[in-house]
Amino acid sequence: MTITFITGANKGLGFETARRLKDLGHTVILGARDAQRGQDAAARLGVRFVQIDVSDDTSVSSAAADITAHESHLDVLINNAGITGSHAPADQLVGSEAVEIFNTNVAGIVRTTHAFLPLLQRAEHPVVINVSSGLGSFALTHDPSRIEGQISVPLYTASKAAVTMLTTQYAKALPRVRFNAVDPGYTATDLNGHSGPQTVTEGTDAIITLATEDADAGTGRFIDRFGPVAW
Repeated sequence: MTITFITGANKGLGFETARRLKDLGHTVILGARDAQRGQDAAARLGVRFVQIDVSDDTSVSSAAADITAHESHLDVLINNAGITGSHAPADQLVGSEAVEIFNTNVAGIVRTTHAFLPLLQRAEHPVVINVSSGLGSFALTHDPSRIEGQISVPLYTASKAAVTMLTTQYAKALPRVRFNAVDPGYTATDLNGHSGPQTVTEGTDAIITLATEDADAGTGRFIDRFGPVAW
């Protein structure tokens, strides 16, 4: 049985990922920052809940200790938790806003990966999936025909570019663990006021692919539901 932990999974892409992987036979552990919302979401799916705030070292360590005590190993870690951060115009952005978004979107992945590596290393074919974005792609954000090329959100896009690079570097440094990044695409979620044209099911297609593919599928990749993403 594949044991999978998903951060930020009480709603949106994380919740749909949890639902789909449970239906595919994974033992899903649903992670969320808000305990009540996380417990409610887990109850709806019939999965176990573990509280985790990826911006807090103690919370992340406690979550890893909980899963160590109950499951003893982890096959798949999905780093889904993230925030959009400040929507202020570029000329009004300040350093504290950058620290806030990078603390969750980038340092949060480092914290969680570090804490859960011992559990992953006990698995036969460990997998880490980092939820990035096409908004972190140089290629897509320079293409005026795409939505990514029509939006200016400096801090969020910079954080997602960092997520993708972080993924490739982990893949090189830790070859026994399969690290890949995913662009869900412009999906209707709370993060964008449900303005995206994709459903959450379509938005999780690439995550499901990475969580269920063969062990020799490759590491250090950046994909969306249609295939490799240029970046």
